[in-house]
Amino acid sequence: MKKHVKIAIASAAGLLVAGNTVRAALYRPKKLDIPAFPGEEVNIERYIDVLREAIRCKTVSNSDESLTDWGEFEKMQGMFEEKYPLLHKTLTKEKVGRAGLIYTWKGSDTSLKPIALIGHQDVVPVQKEKLSDWTYPPFDAALEDGYIWGRGSTDMKNHVVGILESVETLLEEGFEPKRSVIICLGYNEELLDTEFAAAPMISKTLEEKGIKLESVLDEGGAILDLDIPHVIHNKLAGVGIAEKGYCDFEISVDAKGGHSAAPPKHSAVGELSKAILNLENHPFRAKITPEMKTIIDTATRNTTLLVRLVGSNLPMLLPALKPVLSRIPAVASVMRTTTAVTMTQGSPQANVLPQKATATVNFRVLPGNNISDVEKHIRRVVRNKNVEIKCLGGNEPSIISPTDTPTMDVISKICCGMFEMSPPAPFVVMGATDARHYQNVTDQIYRFSPFVMPIDILMLAHGTDERIPVDGLENGVKFFKRYIRMLSGDE
Repeated sequence: MKKHVKIAIASAAGLLVAGNTVRAALYRPKKLDIPAFPGEEVNIERYIDVLREAIRCKTVSNSDESLTDWGEFEKMQGMFEEKYPLLHKTLTKEKVGRAGLIYTWKGSDTSLKPIALIGHQDVVPVQKEKLSDWTYPPFDAALEDGYIWGRGSTDMKNHVVGILESVETLLEEGFEPKRSVIICLGYNEELLDTEFAAAPMISKTLEEKGIKLESVLDEGGAILDLDIPHVIHNKLAGVGIAEKGYCDFEISVDAKGGHSAAPPKHSAVGELSKAILNLENHPFRAKITPEMKTIIDTATRNTTLLVRLVGSNLPMLLPALKPVLSRIPAVASVMRTTTAVTMTQGSPQANVLPQKATATVNFRVLPGNNISDVEKHIRRVVRNKNVEIKCLGGNEPSIISPTDTPTMDVISKICCGMFEMSPPAPFVVMGATDARHYQNVTDQIYRFSPFVMPIDILMLAHGTDERIPVDGLENGVKFFKRYIRMLSGDE
């Protein structure tokens, strides 16, 4: 190769490297023009006390309501009345169902749509055989090692008590809202849409009163405190603007059955196994959603320069990376409607050929798909026409809430101003929340809990040693106070 060609190639390569370095250096977190917020007072001692008392109330929901200890819900609600007297004196309270609550703080301007802050009072049970695995008993609310330990500490009594605490403090300070503020508390969110689900009853109650909401704020997103050496040391947040749907399908195969001593080539279980493999080998098509692009962009902008050298090119690389990403289960769940075979049943006895073999398949439905699409997909990929397909029930994906709204703007400004971080990224929540049941009264539904959480602590929700860092509680209450001020006051 001639010398001048080599020089040209080397120069071009150098320019590309230099250009990429400059692009990476400029590929920094987006900044918002945030006004200086006045300080917010928080009675942190009272908040911690009430949160611990709430955790001690064993408000475990049960699909069989006769097995639910409603006395525990009454005890917690009575404690709220005692600890927050101004709230219960000023706001109107309405009971819905067995333990649902609607608090209404009437604003001075009735032409403005109310905002709603919602949550659930119930928690998941603790398995008796796992009690000994807990560092501190799950309903003792121990305050140790910088944490409050106990079931519901992160899901979501911290959030519920934080809302009540913020309202009580605002009342103590003499704040009067222009826009009405409504607090809705369900009691069986941890169950998957039972016949007596509280959230639909509460939202229907609002609808029957002719109430249309400006927006809803529920759990779903969080503020992650990330510290990975040489990669990222920053806080990142996500606001859920939608959530996946959920449905269960039963697939089954009938057969003659008989004695296992004279089996056919394939029993009903064998035939069913082929159908299961067809489903697992033919997942829904993966796609890179706009929300996924935003999350990746937000995250990579907050990494070190070395990582940003690659990250700044991700928008161009994502289409090529899609096949790789779709093979990583945690990532793939964001990219497609997922298929999970969760239950199977065959013969009741080892020496009897099954007359019927069944499998239950759970699908988490990405917005853009629906339950009808799931059934069509099953029929397309299960090639055995003798397989029966039956939908056992479910709920469609939620609507996708807009991001160019005053509520989303307020969430972003508070986070950026209080936590010195990038604006929260919109995303699709993988699980189910009560929020989807409020689509009849607003299309602006946001899932965000304003507590800074290390990932390992966040993952303990529903698990052993669920706990929450004490040092993040005060800012959570400040967020709720500022949120109500900005959306319901003169700011």
